[in-house]
Amino acid sequence: MGGAPVIPPGVIARPPSAELRANQTDQDSLPAYDVLDGILYRYVDQEQSRDEIVAAGYAAEVVDRVLRLVRTSEWKRHQAAPGPKVSRRAFGRERRYPISNGFSG
Repeated sequence: MGGAPVIPPGVIARPPSAELRANQTDQDSLPAYDVLDGILYRYVDQEQSRDEIVAAGYAAEVVDRVLRLVRTSEWKRHQAAPGPKVSRRAFGRERRYPISNGFSG
């Protein structure tokens, strides 16, 4: 390739997006990644409760929204093929919530 970068700089600099519609970015519908990552790390890896996460300084309405998104997306993980486990509490077999009987975590 004559010294051209493997990944074009424009791809790296572009804001993250699921690219479901033109000019969409993930930050249009999600909290900032540093906030989202912190909440998910505490909830998934550290198994903290909603109240513990809020007590750690995260806004209650943001925590509630993120935890609701996790719960409502659980069915997607049931459809996915098994993947590598990269942390103690990865989204694997032991992480699944029941998807019937109106489970709300």
